[in-house]
Amino acid sequence: MGLERTEEYDMKPATVIGLLLIVIGVVGFAMGGFSYTQHKQDAKVGPVEIGHNSTHTVFIPPVLSGIALLGGIGLVVVGAKS
Repeated sequence: MGLERTEEYDMKPATVIGLLLIVIGVVGFAMGGFSYTQHKQDAKVGPVEIGHNSTHTVFIPPVLSGIALLGGIGLVVVGAKS
């Protein structure tokens, strides 16, 4: 009646990390980066607040995406062989 793990559902850590790296590499190629907005408070006098929003963009170099993709594929292959 206990839950038993079978080999077909047992994923090795190398395989899981490899799959995550593949996803990161593909997203890096597809999007090229990401941006986020940060609110900064300039002054606060009583109930009056003065602030502004600034948007920052972080670019992901294609070389880094390629390294993540190739590393992920390598880890999935190593995880499947062992």
